[in-house]
Amino acid sequence: MIILGSTGSIGTQALDCIRKEKNTHVYGLSTNTQIDLLEEQIKEFKPVAVCVVNEEKAVALKNKMKQQNIKIEIYAGAEGLIKLVKINQAHIVLNSIVGMAGLLPTIEAIKSGKDIALANKETLVVAGEVVMNLAKEYNKRIVPIDSEHAAIWQCLGGPYDVNKLILTASGGPFRDFTTKEQLENVTLEQALKHPNWAMGKKITIDSATLMNKGLEVIEAHHLFNVAPQNIEVVVHHESIIHSMVEYKNGSVIAQLAMPDMRQPILYAIDALNYHTKDEYRNKECNYIERLDWKKIKRLTFDTPKIDLFPCLGFAYNALEKGGTMPAVLNASNEEAVAAFLEKKISFIEISEIIHQVMKAHICISKPSLNKILDIDRWARDYTLKIIEQKVGI
Repeated sequence: MIILGSTGSIGTQALDCIRKEKNTHVYGLSTNTQIDLLEEQIKEFKPVAVCVVNEEKAVALKNKMKQQNIKIEIYAGAEGLIKLVKINQAHIVLNSIVGMAGLLPTIEAIKSGKDIALANKETLVVAGEVVMNLAKEYNKRIVPIDSEHAAIWQCLGGPYDVNKLILTASGGPFRDFTTKEQLENVTLEQALKHPNWAMGKKITIDSATLMNKGLEVIEAHHLFNVAPQNIEVVVHHESIIHSMVEYKNGSVIAQLAMPDMRQPILYAIDALNYHTKDEYRNKECNYIERLDWKKIKRLTFDTPKIDLFPCLGFAYNALEKGGTMPAVLNASNEEAVAAFLEKKISFIEISEIIHQVMKAHICISKPSLNKILDIDRWARDYTLKIIEQKVGI
């Protein structure tokens, strides 16, 4: 296995599963800047190669390895990720890179004959048709790691046809707010306090705006080939039910588990490592906390407040328009969230900027990969211009 983003939340939990299961060899790891943690992972898992996206940090890691007489191939930059996913010994790439940066490594991994365990939702948000068609062409599997999509995957297979998918959302730290005025003065520190999950900063802000759930709606459409109008989002404060599948006979199957990403990670790894469903469905896992029904007093559900958190609605609109619009949505969101994390713009300006960029874009249907990359650059540039105007640069 090759793990992209091995020092992040998903990557470290994936390595924890591998550490405990002892049935998967790690051939490659990558990080953006966290070379101290990567150094520890190298010593424990002994990969044949690693990639450090930050080129200065890559040089620093090379010097460290040389001083310790550790022989390992160290790649750098975005090009290094492409080299890493082509390692011949591995047959699985777990992609947990954040953002658009995960797209090209996924594509190159498929082309080099790898199955994909996907935690980088932007891959399918930005280029879902291109990537899914490529996987079919190369006869490679793409399995989800996002807890919601992993839950749907585990619920599918009933005797009746699927009527709709139901994704659950925690609602983020501001789920109990009722007016826009309450959102106008929220701080970065407040937005980063997710009620249920410990995640990276970008995805935590996406959760607060409900953009994360919108991106997951687009991802679910491509993973499971379900029409946008048949994908529903409900707010579920407890994060115990991770998603549900409603069948045409009216029955609903839900997947329930503690909010622990190791469960979907392990399910995805095992599904790609074993030949039959029985081999991995019947496995025991003693290190993941089980639900204690005596402590679960209630499971609550609510409707998302799209008037307060319009990013969810933007994602549905982008999916319905198709073509290059999801790429614009994603690119503008990445830049706007980055600006909020740098305290250049306010929380509510994230959605306002994304809306402005989407309105300015003339959607192109059935784009090539190169066209998607061009539009991604346009959307980022346009977003940055709006941000510059707001901050007076």
